[in-house]
Amino acid sequence: MDQDTLLNLLSASADGDKQAFADLYQSTSSQLFAVSLKMLGRRELAEEVLQEAYVKIWHNATEYQHGKGSVLTWMISIVRYRALDMLRYQKVRKEDPLEEGQEAIFEEPNNDDGPQVHKNKLDQCMGELEPQQKQAIHLAYYNGLSHHEVVGHLDLPLGTIKSWIRRGLQQLQRCLSL
Repeated sequence: MDQDTLLNLLSASADGDKQAFADLYQSTSSQLFAVSLKMLGRRELAEEVLQEAYVKIWHNATEYQHGKGSVLTWMISIVRYRALDMLRYQKVRKEDPLEEGQEAIFEEPNNDDGPQVHKNKLDQCMGELEPQQKQAIHLAYYNGLSHHEVVGHLDLPLGTIKSWIRRGLQQLQRCLSL
């Protein structure tokens, strides 16, 4: 499918058009599945990554920037980062298994208000960042882009991007610890 058609489908998906998203899925899922399967080597993991990637694509369709690469390239990068996360997760599970007979120790649940409070605090702290720090962190951590890909999106030197992200994360850490 050509770039213009994919762009139209992604734009409509960003506006909440479920049929456009279904068409986007039909048009791209085989290619994205192939990327996922090649990286992971196991069908069930590749399917899980593909599902997570499409959820992320649906939620972040408005974040795609037309001038920074093709729709398919953007979607493949999301799949790649989900697959890398899965590989890291699988590696951690292999390195730290519970020994036979060993019971997992579970902490008592704390009495805080849960994830929504943490999300609200994070949103508040993100709002206190400089616009360029916020954008760089959003691209790197919410969209899963590498620093080099953020450079491509923002058309700025790598050192600048790394500095913005580092300083932004330090500011977030200070804000969240209050």
